[in-house]
Amino acid sequence: MQTGKPGEGDSAAPQGSFQRRPTAFHDVISTEAGARFAPEAGRYHLYVSHACPWAHRTLITRALKGLEHVIDVSVVNWYLDFGRGWSFDEGEGVVVDPNEHVGVMRELYQIASSNYAGSITVPVLWDKTERTIVNNESSEIIRMLDGAFQDYAKRPELVLSPSELLGVIDEVNGPIYDAVNNGVYKAGFARSQEAYDHAVNALFDRLDALEDRLSNQRWLVGDRFTEADVRLFTTLIRFDPVYNTHFKCSRRRIADYPNLWAYTREIAQVPEVRATIHLDHIRNHYYVSHAGVNPRRIVAAMPATYDLDAPHDRARLGGHPVLPTA
Repeated sequence: MQTGKPGEGDSAAPQGSFQRRPTAFHDVISTEAGARFAPEAGRYHLYVSHACPWAHRTLITRALKGLEHVIDVSVVNWYLDFGRGWSFDEGEGVVVDPNEHVGVMRELYQIASSNYAGSITVPVLWDKTERTIVNNESSEIIRMLDGAFQDYAKRPELVLSPSELLGVIDEVNGPIYDAVNNGVYKAGFARSQEAYDHAVNALFDRLDALEDRLSNQRWLVGDRFTEADVRLFTTLIRFDPVYNTHFKCSRRRIADYPNLWAYTREIAQVPEVRATIHLDHIRNHYYVSHAGVNPRRIVAAMPATYDLDAPHDRARLGGHPVLPTA
């Protein structure tokens, strides 16, 4: 999640569309001999926001793989000042930086690159040894967590991006990212009716297709939980509490989709996943930080239908549970 002004950047058709700035650090942790960044326990550190769906991907992957003892985490304050950026200002749930003792994420980026002038985003995967950012692209970080740390993972048998499914996973991820993960932002930060209509129509067309897909299979890629499900989940879990109201994604709620809502609940009921969900950070961040969208910074009431613990009955579709059984 970037700290640039919402809607900032070069607009693409339709006019007034939200354009997300690209991430800048794309190094890789690799098991290959001579790799600059080799997997080691205790060498790397994650900087995250509990509010951010992109950072949430990395926390879920870390928890499901059982890497908490290998990679530690710092958590920024949920409030995002779009001038100052993410900070470690005192607040509930904040975990300060134990490595460089920075007060704001911008300082960390400047340690990694003194002339850095790009977006200040989370998540960040930090190398304590070289005092630099390895990677700040969530899609790349989760693949490293899934693959490079197998020798350290408590659950190496859980492979979220198996090589034989990568092609299908990538095919599924692409349109979900464009229309759903990023689509809610395109709707919420649209600067014209045309841009909003385009984004919200694409969003709900894709949600309709996903509802149909999940009506006859348990997971996005057949019978096993994969990276694709992690990536979709972090948007779905935020949809009814935030995006439906705050970003005007109001045609339907996820609760109005029987299969998508049951699918969301099944994932959320996994204890390792549930521990990564912080709805207080999520809701406060969006409603209070985005003054351009919500100038009075009023936090909307939680929907009464939002019960993550209701039975999901997804096992009727066959397939495997999120975590492999012993």
